[in-house]
Amino acid sequence: MALLDGKKLLITGVLTDDSLAFGVARLAQQEGAEVALTGFGRALRLTQRTARKLDPVPEVHELDVTDPAHAAELRTTLSDRWGRVDGALHAVGFAPETCLGEDFFAPDWDDVAVAVHVSAYSLRALTDIVVPLMGEGGSVVGLTFDATVSWPAYNWMGVAKAALESLNRYLARELGPRGIRSNLVAAGPMRTIAAKSIPGFSAFEDEWTRRAPLGWDVNDSSGVSRACVALLSDWFPHTTGSIIHVDGGYHSVGA
Repeated sequence: MALLDGKKLLITGVLTDDSLAFGVARLAQQEGAEVALTGFGRALRLTQRTARKLDPVPEVHELDVTDPAHAAELRTTLSDRWGRVDGALHAVGFAPETCLGEDFFAPDWDDVAVAVHVSAYSLRALTDIVVPLMGEGGSVVGLTFDATVSWPAYNWMGVAKAALESLNRYLARELGPRGIRSNLVAAGPMRTIAAKSIPGFSAFEDEWTRRAPLGWDVNDSSGVSRACVALLSDWFPHTTGSIIHVDGGYHSVGA
């Protein structure tokens, strides 16, 4: 019996086949799950093209996480198609260019608000879609980049990730009585489209490779995929509000 036999999962954040979410979707299928993907705007066509690399090819639904109408429509669609949802992956993040780089004070509130809305509050928006379809039990898993410290150039995206990590704990408290778990996976730096938009990303790569106790390969996201799939399965029934580090142990090493 595969780890996710019969489960129905909503996966956000697939752009290309180097997206962390793509690895999760592919492994989830291999473990017996039926998956649906989401995309938005100009990137929707890219998600649809990438979806064809999965077997079977999943449906792709349009979802702007900042638009309540999109959320309501997708919830109705999933209810009609599946009747229930067993789990969801939150792999959504965006910050305007001014929020990243060398000048922490560059962005105004309008730009910061976009980063927080898309990268943090969207986890609440995702739960609004799937929780009503979960009944008594389910799993929501998100991706973060350790927000317990400040990182060079990550700036307001780091602040948004801190909000995401706090929101995860509050969701765990609110959803726990219904048997629904909320957890995050803190991945080390991976060479994805999102990472390429971060100024100075190569410095992260070099530092991680040098200091992570288990070593680190920025091109190998299999450990992240396995952690997410395990949390989406029934193998962690008493784990919620947690952050699982998949970073080669880097977070545990002092300066």
